Amino acid sequence: MARAAIPAVAGAAYLAALLALDHYASYPEQLALGVLTWVVLAAVLVRVSPERRAQALGVVIFATIGEVTGSLIWGVYSYRLHNLPLFVPPAHGLVYLTGLALATALARHARALVIVAATGAAVWGILGLTVLPRRDVAGALLVPMLLVFLWRGRNRAIYAGVFLVVAALELYGTAIGTWQWARELPGLGIPDGNPPSGVASGYVWFDVMALLVAPYLIALTHRSGRATDDLRASAQSH
Repeated sequence: MARAAIPAVAGAAYLAALLALDHYASYPEQLALGVLTWVVLAAVLVRVSPERRAQALGVVIFATIGEVTGSLIWGVYSYRLHNLPLFVPPAHGLVYLTGLALATALARHARALVIVAATGAAVWGILGLTVLPRRDVAGALLVPMLLVFLWRGRNRAIYAGVFLVVAALELYGTAIGTWQWARELPGLGIPDGNPPSGVASGYVWFDVMALLVAPYLIALTHRSGRATDDLRASAQSH
């Protein structure tokens, strides 16, 4: 189990260091962190199976759509430089792979992992409605969704692992000011936490969608590969 935990520890360490460096980075330095993170993600994807590669890329796609919508358009949260940092899209892929690595390392304790995640999400949601400094109604509304995924989902351990990674990064990222959440959902006036308890729960939705589309991405890649091979064979025959 210790050997299996190395990817999870390495992923968490890189993501924590990335956020810490961004806290002091200028815009050009932030761009450099983005390029580095894309390189790191590419290096990791080469080492995983095609299925996991497709899943991670799916998370990048859906999470980026969520980032553009939630931050740049809706304004639910904002990054330190009021932009969408270049490192954010590839970091989402690393977050997924880190959560997956955590679930793999604790495969023999999957049930306990799910229970810890479910308990943490439920307690966080309750605290956000009762004792935390900022009342967190918006976050609490999303917690039941995660609990349903953890109860009925086919990939419960993965969802649990990703939830724990995201929760830790959200608490750390907001604490050092890498991003901040609005006090209320813009246009709705619903109180929101910083971070909201449901953000990690909502993030699991990206994983659900990525797991659903991954088989289609793999099939599309295979078809494209076969088409390329056919074109090459046709060109050689002529």
